Amino acid sequence: MCACALCSPQEHRVRTRHGPLSVSVYGDEDKPALITYPDVALNHMSCFQGLFFCPEAASLLLHNFCVYHITPQGHELGAAPISSDVPVPSVDDLADQVADVLDFFSLGAVMCLGVTAGAYVLTLFATKYRERVLGLMLVSPLCKAPSWSEWLYNKVLLNLLYYYGTRGLVKESLLQRYFSMEVRGNRQDPESDIVQACRSLLEERQGANVWRFLQAINRRHDLTESLMKLQCRTLIFVGENSQFHADAVHMTTKLDQRYCALVEVQACGSLVTEEQPHAMLIPMEYFLMGYGLYRPPQQDTSPRSTLNPFCISPELLSPESMGVKLKPIKTRISLNV
Repeated sequence: MCACALCSPQEHRVRTRHGPLSVSVYGDEDKPALITYPDVALNHMSCFQGLFFCPEAASLLLHNFCVYHITPQGHELGAAPISSDVPVPSVDDLADQVADVLDFFSLGAVMCLGVTAGAYVLTLFATKYRERVLGLMLVSPLCKAPSWSEWLYNKVLLNLLYYYGTRGLVKESLLQRYFSMEVRGNRQDPESDIVQACRSLLEERQGANVWRFLQAINRRHDLTESLMKLQCRTLIFVGENSQFHADAVHMTTKLDQRYCALVEVQACGSLVTEEQPHAMLIPMEYFLMGYGLYRPPQQDTSPRSTLNPFCISPELLSPESMGVKLKPIKTRISLNV
């Protein structure tokens, strides 16, 4: 792993048909592309830093990919509030922005990695632009329209965001969305470092900009029927204690079982990339092996050719190939810390 690849990204401001986006590019642009998209109120530093600072995962991903971190509009560090005159984008607009980013960098078919709301956007992108997606790695994904309870909860959160920004109750609600109780702390145990870091980053976020993203996600439509038409390989991670566990299971049952696997991480919330990134390593490694991609000790030269999704055998994502036991459709990974 090249340390400079993590420390010195190339920052780009990309004009899309629905407004400008910030994209941080890490690595050699001759390599295949990995597109990432974070959850509500997060950017790549607060959503994917844990994964990319995990040496084994970073060596696997940065050795094989050039990483393009898409930051939702107004979620970059130091962003100013977006004017209320700018229309709130729909989820389809957000998916179209991803296509515009690919066009800006002259990218063909890409691998995608998204978390919760970001996973929904990338899944929607995959259903609209199927020829441009080679594979999906999704963390605690959404795929259905919001339930009445989620919709109402988000409406309350939207009102609080509008008037108070990402402070107080809003911040606590977002932290509950991301993390399990184990790391959020209690009267006996202090809050973990990753939660404290996320709390600090949320303080810098513009409430009006977070409001826009959450509003779009709260108006999302059901992708269930479109999922059945997806042919790309899909690897889904979900924390055992994630608020969106049911969505991840539902999504797995609707995807073609030959091309999909669900990895359930024990004692973890939704943000697996930060809370337990090591749990993602082995499943990702087996998933990417089917594309001919390996960690550096197993492959001396960097990949230069386009990935070929059709070289993955259906058995690749089977429970046995991952080296872990499945309960009917889910892989349970437990970390002994």
